[in-house]
Amino acid sequence: MSEQQPSYRPAGPRRLVRRTDDKMIAGVCSGIAAYFDVDVTLVRLLAALGTVLGLGSLVIVYVVLWVVMPEN
Repeated sequence: MSEQQPSYRPAGPRRLVRRTDDKMIAGVCSGIAAYFDVDVTLVRLLAALGTVLGLGSLVIVYVVLWVVMPEN
């Protein structure tokens, strides 16, 4: 039997893109989770904690990534 790759990972080289099929706001956290192959909930939780503990500075990073990262 051959193993199948998960449907959310492309077969070619990995690219950091915003995922439009699994997004809450813009798909940035979902794209980061897919790129690093971690659970999207963990990335979203870390982003929320970073925003609260960093006094909102992560919001600026999120917006910049929203503009810079291409959609898939």
